[in-house]
Amino acid sequence: MSETYDAIILGAGAAGLMCAARAGQRGRRVLVLEKAEKPGKKILISGGGRCNFTNIGAGPANYLSSNPHFAKSALARYTPRDFLELVESYGIAWHEKTLGQLFCDGSSKQIVEMLLEECAKGGVDIRCNAEVTAVEHDGERFAVMASGQVAIAPSLVIATGGPSIPKMGATGFAYDLARQFGLKVVEPRPALVPLTLGGEEVLFREISGVSAPVVATAGKASFPEAALFTHRGLSGPAILQASSYWKPGEPVVIDFLPDRQGDWLLDAKRDAPRATLRSLLRDALPDRLADILAEKLGIETELGNASDKALRAAQERLKRWTFHPNGTEGFAKAEVTVGGISTAELSSKTMETKRIPGLFAIGEAVDVTGWLGGYNFQWAWASGVAAAEAL
Repeated sequence: MSETYDAIILGAGAAGLMCAARAGQRGRRVLVLEKAEKPGKKILISGGGRCNFTNIGAGPANYLSSNPHFAKSALARYTPRDFLELVESYGIAWHEKTLGQLFCDGSSKQIVEMLLEECAKGGVDIRCNAEVTAVEHDGERFAVMASGQVAIAPSLVIATGGPSIPKMGATGFAYDLARQFGLKVVEPRPALVPLTLGGEEVLFREISGVSAPVVATAGKASFPEAALFTHRGLSGPAILQASSYWKPGEPVVIDFLPDRQGDWLLDAKRDAPRATLRSLLRDALPDRLADILAEKLGIETELGNASDKALRAAQERLKRWTFHPNGTEGFAKAEVTVGGISTAELSSKTMETKRIPGLFAIGEAVDVTGWLGGYNFQWAWASGVAAAEAL
């Protein structure tokens, strides 16, 4: 026995639920298949359980993709303000943290419940514990086999995300399915992920748990936020942001004193010649971090006895302290994935594949990755709506 729908959506995450709700409310008969035991599992753990559901400043510049222009259309047509209006219509209290990040006052469960209620309004059929075992296409309709049942529809939406956080059930299923249909996949790699250190830099593991506000730079991208030293290397918001731009073999550059400009050490030498570099660093940074940096810089004498050349070199190194990560903590600790189904295969307006009418890809499955801070959820909402409007 098989059932017929207008659209089948694979994955009941942020993008899949948003797409299903919108399409259902447009009168489409929609089936959502989710292999986990309940919908929205990654939504539930996000933002420390409070769901950083969007970023009020989200725009194309906050996303990585092989085609930096691809996200413009969907993001322009469904904005953070649009999603916020939906949140407020459900009476969900929210607050803004730093840098435009919006969180629930209560629990991320409220966002999942809202999305499920929106799906219910559209009569969407959501089935959990539904493991997809085969997908076939006869040129006009898709047949999806899941848990011993067959569903048929002229439209199929891939919304199964990427392989980040496998303990939540994440896999590379979206890429396997894309390749089955001959679509290009941009090599996926972990993003928003801690970096690991080796060699002489292992010394910094001694200050595991210490954090400080810095500017972290990888490639051409710089992020002024906190860096955290861990027992394996580097983490914290600034590092997670930079990790999306970091490539193996490249350095990560840290400005430990972004507020200090010019020859501040030479000024200190003139104004307080009996001060030490260690004491100055302790005034600006956590003691254990200040001590390890002073030790590495090797200026133990009073400033008045240090040469201008040595002080200038110390200034420069503190401004551009170069770390050489030997890797990342991988998909297990990555919040999202860089790469995915190539945007060259998709319409930026509808998210439909160009080669196979009726096949769509949305959310994290696509080669569009947002910064830390609500941007990936906004892409999920926007790309889900874009596909729903075309179903």
